[in-house]
Amino acid sequence: MKPNDDNAKLSPSQRPFRILIISGSDRRQYNCPGVDSKSRMLMLKMAEMLPQNWEIDYEDLGNVYAREHIQSCNACVSTSMALCVWPCNCYEKNSSKEPDLMWNLDLYSRLDMADAWAIIGPINWYSCSSNLKLMFDRLVCMNGGNPDEKTIDHKNPEKAMALEHTEQWKEMSVNHLEGRTAAFFCYGDEGGDEMDENNVPKILQHKNYFNAPEEPFEHERDAYAPLVWQCRYGGIEVPDNLWAHATSGKGKKYSDNQAEDVIEENEFMQAFNEWVNQFKIFVQQKGKVKPNKYRAYGYQPPKHIWASVQDGVRYFEMMVGKAPKGSSPKIQDDLGLNKDATWHTKKSEGKKLRDDD
Repeated sequence: MKPNDDNAKLSPSQRPFRILIISGSDRRQYNCPGVDSKSRMLMLKMAEMLPQNWEIDYEDLGNVYAREHIQSCNACVSTSMALCVWPCNCYEKNSSKEPDLMWNLDLYSRLDMADAWAIIGPINWYSCSSNLKLMFDRLVCMNGGNPDEKTIDHKNPEKAMALEHTEQWKEMSVNHLEGRTAAFFCYGDEGGDEMDENNVPKILQHKNYFNAPEEPFEHERDAYAPLVWQCRYGGIEVPDNLWAHATSGKGKKYSDNQAEDVIEENEFMQAFNEWVNQFKIFVQQKGKVKPNKYRAYGYQPPKHIWASVQDGVRYFEMMVGKAPKGSSPKIQDDLGLNKDATWHTKKSEGKKLRDDD
């Protein structure tokens, strides 16, 4: 059945199962590359295969011309875990300056409402797609992120660094989506028809630079290992049999390995169907997941007008080389580790390097 977000207010015993399926390919038919992805086809097929008394939510992360993109993670955690707010407050919904697909698609809330996630995507250069990686980078806040931005005046790094050393922080920092299930189905062509009999690219001129047995993975599914382990670190269950891979289009030209071609590959489709069946069995047996303490569902970001003014003052002080006393930027400046005071904060280092006398 279609998802009804109002059911998230109910207790697990009163609501149906809820599933979120993600198509992780960057491809869409409305612009370059002009063809929808295999993962989109598999997403829609999976939605039909699951019990129809479940709420089946799904989303396609593919690029569409002029649509907002998932904004990059700013790596707040590397300054302080307490600076990384759950759900992410580096960006906001319906922003005109930094439009963000994560917020505009309500992905934090939809991941929260689901009992289980099914993530389908390609292997691009021994990894997942850039959009899927961006989504998981932005989900660092689920792994112990700060559920109360008021404790750090929205985005004050010095207050966040101090908070991280308190007893209060030990109580606040929890895995916000713990208990859910995540399943991964990835696929690749192992180089299509570009590889020779020694599994070395045919067009490679300097073949002595390449040692085929030293490929990064013994098992192709390990291309998604970073996503799997991020989930597991956050208490999200990824059973081994729900982390699957299948090969399609090996030895073929890329143009001969589209969705309409894959459905004719019996071994590939059998692997996918088995993965969906195992997902259905596991989710049903595990049961519904209780909501966690700090929910993304129903979250309303607090107003932070005064905090934004203070951020602006700090920004200006950093521009003129007057970092707050005792702050990490001040210490780094005193030690000569960073020289970042400038009136042109958006100018690239390469541009500054070439413009300066």
